[in-house]
Amino acid sequence: MSKVAIEVVRESLHFSAAHFTIFSASERENLHGHNFRLNGTFESEIQEDGLCFDYGKIKGILQGLCDELDERFLVPERSPYLDINTENGVVRLTFNGESMTLPVRDVRVLPVRNITVEELATWIAERLITNELFASLKINRMQIKVASGSGQWGVVTRDLS
Repeated sequence: MSKVAIEVVRESLHFSAAHFTIFSASERENLHGHNFRLNGTFESEIQEDGLCFDYGKIKGILQGLCDELDERFLVPERSPYLDINTENGVVRLTFNGESMTLPVRDVRVLPVRNITVEELATWIAERLITNELFASLKINRMQIKVASGSGQWGVVTRDLS
């Protein structure tokens, strides 16, 4: 069987999110947002029916991940410098003595160390790996790319075979 790579690039694979990047125990960016873009390359073997896998399934999974992050304030749960407290319908973030409070519905706490394109790409790759539908697609290798702007991508590659 022949191995091929299928690139999934769609205008709809994007999310708008706010965040700040943490540089140290005392330094962070100001709160701001990006229109993040997502795409992926998936390597597989061409099956007897002439297809590698159903591309629509991957598009659907990726779109669902974008929808989870869209119009949210992204918070890094594993940052050693950020205290996160959720109570009475609000999330209080404390960094270096400064606090901000946001409604729970506007926040998405992610199991990452920082909100960067490289951490977002890694998180998305891990979510794909643990997705049952994705696991059924016989993909041998994948590359996930997340951009926060033109020409700046975080890229993660995973061998799955």
